[in-house]
Amino acid sequence: MGFYLNNCEPFSMYQEMVKNPYFVDKTAMIHEIIPRIGITEKYICITRPRRFGKSVAASMLGAFFSKACDSKEMFNRLEISHFQGYQEHINRYNVIYIDFSAADSFDTYSQYISEIQIALKGDLKREYPNQHFRVHAPVFEDLKWINLETGDKFIFILDEWDMIFHKDSIRQQDKAEYLNFLRLLLKGRAYVALAYMTGILPIAKYSSGSELNMFLEYTMASEKAFDDCFGFTEREVDVLFEQYKRSGRGDRVTRQGLKEWYDGYHTCSGERMYNPRSVVAALTNDNLGNYWTSSGPYDEIYFYIKNNIDDVRESLMRMVLGEAVPARIKEYAATSMRLVTKDEIFSAMVVYGFLSYENGKVSIPNRELMGKFEEMLRKEETLGYVYRLAKESDRMLEATLTGNVGVMEEILAYAHDTEAPLLVYNHETELTAVVNLVYLSARDQYDIQREDKAGIGYVDFIFYPRYDRSLDGIILELKIGSTPEAAIQQIKDKQYALRFKGKLGEEAHSSGRILAVGISYDKQTKDHRCKVEVL
Repeated sequence: MGFYLNNCEPFSMYQEMVKNPYFVDKTAMIHEIIPRIGITEKYICITRPRRFGKSVAASMLGAFFSKACDSKEMFNRLEISHFQGYQEHINRYNVIYIDFSAADSFDTYSQYISEIQIALKGDLKREYPNQHFRVHAPVFEDLKWINLETGDKFIFILDEWDMIFHKDSIRQQDKAEYLNFLRLLLKGRAYVALAYMTGILPIAKYSSGSELNMFLEYTMASEKAFDDCFGFTEREVDVLFEQYKRSGRGDRVTRQGLKEWYDGYHTCSGERMYNPRSVVAALTNDNLGNYWTSSGPYDEIYFYIKNNIDDVRESLMRMVLGEAVPARIKEYAATSMRLVTKDEIFSAMVVYGFLSYENGKVSIPNRELMGKFEEMLRKEETLGYVYRLAKESDRMLEATLTGNVGVMEEILAYAHDTEAPLLVYNHETELTAVVNLVYLSARDQYDIQREDKAGIGYVDFIFYPRYDRSLDGIILELKIGSTPEAAIQQIKDKQYALRFKGKLGEEAHSSGRILAVGISYDKQTKDHRCKVEVL
C-alpha cells in the first residue's frame, strides 16, 4: 500500500460512513462514472459548497475502484451491486488518491507540491520495483514510462483540488505553477484511465482556459448531471427521519424542524437539497442545531461583504427578513480574495453555500444560516442603521413582554428616524419590514411566522415559543391609518388565538400567556402607537 497510490484510506473512510445508522446510499453515482473510463470524457470536475458530501463521494470512488483493498463485501450490500458492470470494475484499478486539503499543513506551495511528488514517486518505485526511473525526473515521466512498458493505467481522484487557491500564502506564480503541474500530470496522458476532481469553485475561475480545458465541469446551479449525488433529497431525509423515529434514541427532532434548519438549496433541475452533514448530526445528537457553520463564526460571512457594505446592506436586511433579492450570479466570477460588486459578493456566497440561488434571486437558505446572518447584524457596527435597529431588538422584546408600550413606541420612532430606505411607510409592507427587524433577537427564543393562517383570517405575526414553553406567546397585528386598539380587536374578532393554541397543541402545551400586540402608524402625525393586552 502506498501513500497516494493504492492507499486503503478511502476504503476505511467510506466503511465508517456505511456503518453510520444515518448512511445514505449514493453508490448509483459509480454507475454514471464507469462509462467515462478510458474515453475522452474521462475528465470530471464536480464542484459543490462545503459540507455537501464531496469528500464522501471521493472516498466512495476510491474504495470501489482501488485494487489495494477488497471492498466487495461492503459494496455487495449497496445499490451499485445491482448495476451491469459492477463485478467488472470493482477493485480492478491502480488509484492515485490525493486530498489537497492537506495544503494547510505546509507553509509554501513549493514545499507542499514537492512532498506530493516525492511520496508519489516512492509509491511508484515500490509498486514497480523492476521499472527504471530516471533520477530527478518529474512524476508524470515515471507514469508515462510505466504505461509504455506495462500498459498499466491509473485512476486519479483529487479531492478539494482548489484548496491551494484559498491559502493566503499562495502567490500568483504558485497558482500558475500548480495549474501547470496538473496539466502535465493529467492532460493528454495515455496512462490516465479516469481523472475525478472535486472542489468548491469551478476550474474556469482559476484557469486561463487551456491548462485544464479537458475537464467537464458539473456545478450545482448549472448542470443536471450528478444532481442527486450530493446533498440529501426530500425523499432521503424522509427515510432518515423514519429511521430516527424507529431508533427510539430521541424525540426532540421533528421532520418540519429538519426542513426549516437544513433545507433551502436547489439543484439545476429544481430539486430541493438538504445539507447532509447537518441532517446527520441533528439526528445523531437528537438536537436541531448549527452544525454546518460550527467550524466558523459569523465573521466568516462578514468576510465576503466587508469590501462593499454600502451596496449590500439593504439586500442583506431584506434577506434576513425572509425575502429573496435579485442578483446576477456567475459561479466562475466568485473568488475569496477580491469581492467588489454586489453580484460578485453574492456569487461567492452562493458558491460557498451561504446563500441559495433560484429564479434569478438569492436568499438565506435555512434557519441554520439565518442565525449567523442575524448574529452579524447585531454585532457589526459597520452595517450602520441595520446594526443600530438590530441592537434595539433585545429591548423591543423585553418591552413587549412587560407591556412597556412607551419603550416600544420609542424604538419604532427611532427606526423611522434612521436613514433606512425601507422606511417610507407608503404601505403596510414597509412597516412589516421594520417590525421584523426590531424583533430580530426574538428569533432566538421564538418561531416567528408571518401571514400565518389563524382563526378566520391571516395574522400579521405570530410568535411561537421555540424551546421554553413557559414563555409568553405573541400575536401581533399591524395597522396604518388606524389604532392599536383596532388591531387588537381584529385579533379577537378573527380568533387568531385559536391557531396559536392549535400550533402549540401539535408539539407541546405552553404554560405562558398569550399576548395580543397592536402596532399602528399615523401617516399624518408620523406617530407610532402600541398596545399590549393579555388574551
